[in-house]
Amino acid sequence: MFQKVLIANRGEIAVRVMRTCRELGIATVAVYSDFDRDAKHVRYADEAVHLGGNLPAESYLRGDLIIEACRTTGAEAVHPGYGFLAENAAFVQQVSDAGVAFIGPPEAAIVKMGDKVSSRICAIEADFAPVPGTTDPISAAGEVIEFGKTHGWPVAIKASYGGGGKGLRVARGPEDAPEALAAAEREGESYFGNGECYMERYLERPRHIEIQILGDQHGNYVYLGERDCSAQRRHQKVVEETPSPAVDDDLRRRMGEAAIKVAAHVGYFNAGTVECLVQDGEFWFLEMNTRLQVEHCVTEQVYGLDLVAAQLRIAAGEKLWFDQGDVVRRGHSIELRINAEDPAEGFRPSPGRITSLRVPGGPGVRLDAGYDAGDEVSQFYDNLVGKLVVTGEDREQARHRALRALTELEVGGVTTNTALQSQILSHPDFVAGDVTTKWLETSLDSDAISLSPAPAVPAGDDGAEPEPTVERSATVEVGGRRFDVKVFLPESEVAAATAGPAASGARMAKRPKRDRGGVTGGGAPGEVHSPMRGTVLKVLVSEGAEVAAGDAVVVVEAMKMENNVSSPSGGTVKKVAVSEGDTVAAGDLLVVVE
Repeated sequence: MFQKVLIANRGEIAVRVMRTCRELGIATVAVYSDFDRDAKHVRYADEAVHLGGNLPAESYLRGDLIIEACRTTGAEAVHPGYGFLAENAAFVQQVSDAGVAFIGPPEAAIVKMGDKVSSRICAIEADFAPVPGTTDPISAAGEVIEFGKTHGWPVAIKASYGGGGKGLRVARGPEDAPEALAAAEREGESYFGNGECYMERYLERPRHIEIQILGDQHGNYVYLGERDCSAQRRHQKVVEETPSPAVDDDLRRRMGEAAIKVAAHVGYFNAGTVECLVQDGEFWFLEMNTRLQVEHCVTEQVYGLDLVAAQLRIAAGEKLWFDQGDVVRRGHSIELRINAEDPAEGFRPSPGRITSLRVPGGPGVRLDAGYDAGDEVSQFYDNLVGKLVVTGEDREQARHRALRALTELEVGGVTTNTALQSQILSHPDFVAGDVTTKWLETSLDSDAISLSPAPAVPAGDDGAEPEPTVERSATVEVGGRRFDVKVFLPESEVAAATAGPAASGARMAKRPKRDRGGVTGGGAPGEVHSPMRGTVLKVLVSEGAEVAAGDAVVVVEAMKMENNVSSPSGGTVKKVAVSEGDTVAAGDLLVVVE
């Protein structure tokens, strides 16, 4: 087994991996950006190495810096978590070339299954039929139109290297094809560095069911049941559960065996997830995630297995220590993604300082969180605060227990989606287990959401009260490595230090408060202001252009989500105050229309 593991990620998954390592007596190394200097995963690790920058491209996506951190600290293995470099075959090769173990699948399997077109071909070769679609990249919108005429509308256009709903657009008719293809290509290029797209039939009432598999380096495989991830918004999962209320033992077996055939066909080992679409008793291959999933926790709860520990053992060369006949399911588990967003304002991202955090407890309740009270949720990364995982003897007990746990969970300082989660769990459709991937957006009455409490106003610039003491713990960096030390300072300096860390430019300077408006970005007459902190992804207008009320003028990206900011009134664009790539705060001026 490894002696020291570097976790090439942040947030709750980094802490999750570190906890298992600590139980196994394995030392851990964290890496961090400028913004994350004092993040929870950094504090939890045995060692930490500074990568620099704020944006992922400057830090967590810098494979060269991560390899250098392994050399500096003597880490023998890298766990990629999920997201960032977790499914990057080039990074796996970098790790291997450096003589470091990668806690995940081999590079060849990632290449075959990481590309959605290639994965469809592999699934077909393994007799696991995907939804009807193409395996060749789309070169023009006319191909989409011809496909729609043959297979029917709507048509899903997907970035070949996309995931999590990114790089996916739906064309409901021929007139939608050009813009849908352009948007999918643009998002694929922006998020994954490759705008190549393919297309497939778009099912209207599917369930999203995924199979958890484990394989060792000796050709042994097991599947660990299924997870139902059908409660989604904009193709982002909101609630996951196992077992699925729509899957019986026969369907579970058939999907599990099909998933193992695909994994074996590409020489896959370690943990992986084969995703399927299920409708009217049929199932189709969707894609394979060559990594640990965000929702792995529910599988752990009902199958009594630490999947991270299994990953470590497999990566160290051990054989699977059990077979399919040993797999036993007990109970029902539900995971709720607690996101920093405001469902009542179009799911607007809600970055900011967490001023207080009350964690629920009691039987069958687990919270995997990436933050503690006092930590800040940044616009630079995704908006997942943590995962509330609740387990009961059956689905109804788990559902009621989840509702109880939500009443105990309190996150101060940022708006979260807990009210939406309560509404989902209480809805008759969810109670009946009748939820498809379209349900949350088409059947749930978002206007009826009881709002979460408004974020508390910080007591000072960042909500921290100066403490009248001269002894403080401080973080210093020596040669790019992080160390915690105690320092003794005059009370005036202590007060200044606790008023808010500079964070090397990672936090925004305070700006005058303005009316945030809504998604229309309203402010003073004619002024369009940003409704959130984020990065200007695209400026859609130029000075002198004519716009109508409701026209999108700027696209602001916050927490991995594109948000169109529209003009509340029509007229001529007199001023464009931002450029693509600019970082803006809530209330910043974007455009002036007169």
